[in-house]
Amino acid sequence: MKIRKARLEDLDIIMEAYRYAREFMQKTGNANQWIDGYPARELIVKDITDRNCYVCVDPVFGIAGVFYFRIGEDRTYARIEEGHWLNEAPYGVVHRIATNGKVRGVADHCLRWCFRQCGNMRIDTHRDNRVMQHILEKNGYTACGIIYTDNGTERIAFQKMNNQEHK
Repeated sequence: MKIRKARLEDLDIIMEAYRYAREFMQKTGNANQWIDGYPARELIVKDITDRNCYVCVDPVFGIAGVFYFRIGEDRTYARIEEGHWLNEAPYGVVHRIATNGKVRGVADHCLRWCFRQCGNMRIDTHRDNRVMQHILEKNGYTACGIIYTDNGTERIAFQKMNNQEHK
């Protein structure tokens, strides 16, 4: 599988992956994370035009996953409660990772790619999203505490870093 920046012509396929992900979350006990059509088409268009939206392309099935990736501070992570970040070094962030369910291992592949781009990564997920928590833990991410999204809902914050970056 290959990772590349998303293009506007990928938008319908990307939105289908998010639709699938919302249904999957509902079926697996996570009914409150991506509600009311989140993420909206307009947000994904902004992610694409800002060049922060990436797709994971399978050689057989085409686009199999999508995610937001950027290196730099994220205001969502400015405050953490009930814990602390592993370090305060510059970091990359992943948001809105989703697959269309056609290819296994897409989330793992995307997370590994992000970590190769930046060896100090932060990500968060909903308390009810046991599937994503498992994927993050399997990929070496550590639960660090609780953060709050722009709409005020809490998320479990995770971080992974290269060993040499640990203070």
